[in-house]
Amino acid sequence: MILIGERINGMFTDVKQAIADKNKQIIQDLAKKQTEAGANYLDVNVGTAAADQLGTMQWLVETIQETCSTPLSLDSQKPDVIAAGLKVLNADNGVILNSTPLNKKSDEEILDKYIEMAEQAGPKAGIIALTMDKNGVPQDTDTRVAIAAEIVQKAMEKSFDAQRLFIDPIILPVKVPNAQAQPGNILAAVEQIKYLADPAPHMTIGLSNLSQGTEERSLINRIFLAMAISRGLDSAIVEVLDEKLMNVVATAEMLMNKQIYSDSFLKVYTAG
Repeated sequence: MILIGERINGMFTDVKQAIADKNKQIIQDLAKKQTEAGANYLDVNVGTAAADQLGTMQWLVETIQETCSTPLSLDSQKPDVIAAGLKVLNADNGVILNSTPLNKKSDEEILDKYIEMAEQAGPKAGIIALTMDKNGVPQDTDTRVAIAAEIVQKAMEKSFDAQRLFIDPIILPVKVPNAQAQPGNILAAVEQIKYLADPAPHMTIGLSNLSQGTEERSLINRIFLAMAISRGLDSAIVEVLDEKLMNVVATAEMLMNKQIYSDSFLKVYTAG
């Protein structure tokens, strides 16, 4: 399971304040703690924390790299923000460009731009592509799968290895009116999208979006993550500091025969 730590995001109050104060310690502590908890990548998202998103992205990348060599996931739907982060990134560690829709009204070629940036960043660079186009976020399984097929086709046309591609079917908050059918649609889409190429693209989700505004956030996230892993999900942007959530990942992988069972399988997974 490829786990992307979600916490270095300007939407969180402590990160927003750290950006405002240029407090490196808070950012570096989050980078180290998430790495120690098992994050394979660290998501880096300026959010709305600063007017200068390009400069702030560079500051975050440089700050993290001063203390941590964990690969980064540069998170923005603005290509210039991603490009700014890449300028100061040590691409030898690996990177994911997160995230691009298939297209949007203001930029029909946005996916092409992300593929080009990933190619320039080197063979360890991946892309998270959203099952979203200029018509917005789809509400059904079939449209998600159709958009994913176009994304995969575009990648193949550009000779971009499908194993460097992460497809995100876009989780919607379950608490939003009329959205309770969406988790089932996501699971069906995950199961179908993995057959679009051989080898298959990775499947990822922004897990915490599911439980926004709910009182049982960790429980909802844990149960859905286990369900999604059983359908073929092999990556997620998650709160890796949630120990119960990480135990679910370890247990699901063991039950899916991706980890060897022993009575201490939780400790073994954490140590790994």
